[in-house]
Amino acid sequence: MMGMKGLRLALLALVAILICSVYAQETEKSAVKIDVGSLSTQEIEEQLQSCPVVEQLTAHHASEGEEHSSMLQQAFKMLFPFTSPAINSFVATAYISGPPNFLLALVPTNVDPSSLNTMVAFAVGGLLGDTLFHLLPEIFLGEVPEGEVRVRLVEPNKNLLLGVAIMVGFVTFVAMDKGLRIATGGEGHTHDHGHSAEPSNGHLGDAKAKASALEDKDSGLRNRKGNDAKASATSPSSSEPPKKEIKLSAYLNIIADFTHNITDGLALSSSFYASPTIGATTTLAVFCHEIPHEVGDFALLIQGGMSKKLAMGLQFVTAMGAVLGTAIGVAVQEFGGNSASVELAKGLGNQGLLGTSLQWGDLLLPFTAGTFLYVGTVGVIPEMLETGPNKLKELKGMLVQFLAMAAGAGIMLGISWE
Repeated sequence: MMGMKGLRLALLALVAILICSVYAQETEKSAVKIDVGSLSTQEIEEQLQSCPVVEQLTAHHASEGEEHSSMLQQAFKMLFPFTSPAINSFVATAYISGPPNFLLALVPTNVDPSSLNTMVAFAVGGLLGDTLFHLLPEIFLGEVPEGEVRVRLVEPNKNLLLGVAIMVGFVTFVAMDKGLRIATGGEGHTHDHGHSAEPSNGHLGDAKAKASALEDKDSGLRNRKGNDAKASATSPSSSEPPKKEIKLSAYLNIIADFTHNITDGLALSSSFYASPTIGATTTLAVFCHEIPHEVGDFALLIQGGMSKKLAMGLQFVTAMGAVLGTAIGVAVQEFGGNSASVELAKGLGNQGLLGTSLQWGDLLLPFTAGTFLYVGTVGVIPEMLETGPNKLKELKGMLVQFLAMAAGAGIMLGISWE
């Protein structure tokens, strides 16, 4: 009996070995059929989604996490009801360009930009919060649909290119700021999207210093006009009041606003093509920033010698820069494509930029993230660090500004927190 039992065990062991051998051979054959090197990053990620562990995690996440939608997210869906990211981008551009400009009709001509410090701090907190909590995670990890679990492959060269795009956006604003400083003779603090010269403690003084410098440069030319022209302009019997000269800084401010508003349009279009949530949060951040931006610009134009009507008209003209930027961003996304929308040939590996999975459209979002980083750091923080002789007043002002920044960033954090 023991001999027969031992023989059966030996036969079973032999059969098991044969089965394992056959299974190993079949596995090896199937592995040979799938050349991992010929698969793109998206194809590999799609195959990993069918992994049993990922499927179990997805099922667990769907059962444990109840789908919820905050009031703010519901409001986003009402404000952007379209399924087309292109249409939503233009709707967002109308939101950020229209209301802030119409509000200028209610702004007095003697508004002090320094009175907008708290609003500026709130807006900067929102911009930095949107960049750090929404844009950067979206850039490097992508959007994960609610109730799902996604596997992402680390693609080192792709991350390097995304970092380069962020740096290019940052340096682009540095170049713009530097160029405007050169154009104004290096006097004062040039206006950067309402950004680098955000209304703050030093803003009004800088504007006056810049205007004074430009006025001094033109004083010799004005003096050559002679006493007769001077008398005719200031004579009490003159029926028309003397015209206030429009300074060069006001015209440069208009050019800078138009150029920088283009980046707002790029930010909105690239955000909506990334995901509806990212687009909505970026719109909110830009909108909060546009109000003090427009009021500060309006004050600079008035101080530069323009009438209220002319200043409002030119602000509407600069708002068209955002429309142009949105159109450029939509064109790049539609014709240049992005990694989520472009249909690539299967089994040929990554066919994007420099052998990565990136397309040209994927670089718009990191570019605008770089500009937002400039706005919230180099553009505003130096002015927030300026202090006056009254220590108690400065401490109170600092506390209010930091609370406002925390509130702006907190809203951005609360939108995405699950």
